Amino acid sequence: MLRIRDYGRVSEKQDTPVAESVPDATATDPQNPGQPAVKPVIAAKAAKRANASVIGMVIALLVCVLAFLPIVLMNPTPKSDGYRADIDVAAIAANAKDVAGFTPVAPEPGDTFRPNYARWESGSASGVPTWEVGFLTPKESFIGLVQTRKANPTWLLQQTNNAPVTGKRNAGGREWELRDAGKGNRSLVLEYKGTTIILSGPAGIDELSTLAAAVVKSADTVSPAPSSTP
Repeated sequence: MLRIRDYGRVSEKQDTPVAESVPDATATDPQNPGQPAVKPVIAAKAAKRANASVIGMVIALLVCVLAFLPIVLMNPTPKSDGYRADIDVAAIAANAKDVAGFTPVAPEPGDTFRPNYARWESGSASGVPTWEVGFLTPKESFIGLVQTRKANPTWLLQQTNNAPVTGKRNAGGREWELRDAGKGNRSLVLEYKGTTIILSGPAGIDELSTLAAAVVKSADTVSPAPSSTP
């Protein structure tokens, strides 16, 4: 006898895992063709620290600016045209009078001529003691004044750069000897009241004449000094 057994069918449902998202394999790095693009990821804490560092640097910069600002405000830029030496030619000449044996001239050709030195030189090297004053001229040139009681021909040639005598120039009511080599410095020379006065420099003859007139005026107004041996 044939027996037929009916086995019950059991239906089992198995959970199918959800596929994770996979980066698109077709996206590539533009700098490395064929390689997947990589997106940098900054952690929140790292980003916070970076922002804090930037803010700290900005604050430090502002503190430095605020610290130096009062110093800048208290020291404004000078409005004058560069540095101007405060040389009191008359006072220095008065101090040199006794040792010089004569009263050195202290010309005042006007505010546009600026003295940049005034001194008494003992003449230890040349043997000729001199009173010397330097002037910056209105045309931004220079004239040097030298005065002495002990001039000699050799010293005179040295002071005028061996320039030949080319004529005379009236300035301050006196005839000055003009020595000019045609280039470089030119000189005006005057023998006056027992001293030799030389004006030399690259300045034009008009500026030399202006200073020469002021020299004569100063020489006419100074009081004589007691004679002495420098």
